[in-house]
Amino acid sequence: MQPDLKVISLVSVGQHPKSGRARRAEQDARAVELGLSLCGERLEMVHAGEGEEQVIRSYLGMGLPRMTLLQQSDSSDAVPVLCDYLDKQTPDIVLSGVRAESGEASGMVPYLLAEKLGWPLVSRIAEIGEVKDGVAEVLQALPRGQRRAVKVRLPFVASVDMAAEEPRQSAFGPGQRARIEGQGVSEVADSERGEWTVSPARKKPKRLKVVKAKTAADRFKAATAKAQGGGGKVLKNETPAEQAQAVLDLLVEEGVLR
Repeated sequence: MQPDLKVISLVSVGQHPKSGRARRAEQDARAVELGLSLCGERLEMVHAGEGEEQVIRSYLGMGLPRMTLLQQSDSSDAVPVLCDYLDKQTPDIVLSGVRAESGEASGMVPYLLAEKLGWPLVSRIAEIGEVKDGVAEVLQALPRGQRRAVKVRLPFVASVDMAAEEPRQSAFGPGQRARIEGQGVSEVADSERGEWTVSPARKKPKRLKVVKAKTAADRFKAATAKAQGGGGKVLKNETPAEQAQAVLDLLVEEGVLR
């Protein structure tokens, strides 16, 4: 734990992938957990938006006595408000999830904040080690479980990956007793979001059946086996239009196209 470190963790309202109910976001909760390991209860938590109280209090139930709520409508742009607040507070480290689970969920907020503040950004981190002489040792998560150690000068913005330590359970009582300190801010309309049309996602195309082999012997057997079944067609003398139509008919038959 770093006694003189000032850390701010940005949190959002999450969304359960199955039920769609509001919850604490998985990556944001990991960012809070990482912040608690760095400075304990001195961690400052910030949310910009209307904020569903029970969701916000589920973050506070992780062991924080208070948080700051920058009150604005969910349709407003959160980046200018957060930039103004962070510029005044001058933290050493700003933590967030890689992307939100609701709303735009573009993952651009950490990048836009770092750009406007003029700070370095470290994406998808798993851990922050020693912070000494204004330089932090950061462990960055890479694909296939790999890790990369980097050094970054304070202050900086970091997005926390799912590879970070799993967040602790939220205690209901402490979360209800914690203080939510609301601050009125000047809202900036999100003009691009106002032009969007939201509609249900389309069902993903059905994939063609692929033979899966577990062992090298099975893979060799599948590669050298004679094709069975007389349902296929070999098109040699047909015109390009007839060949294309045959491929299209197959895709429709397999359910890839409708």
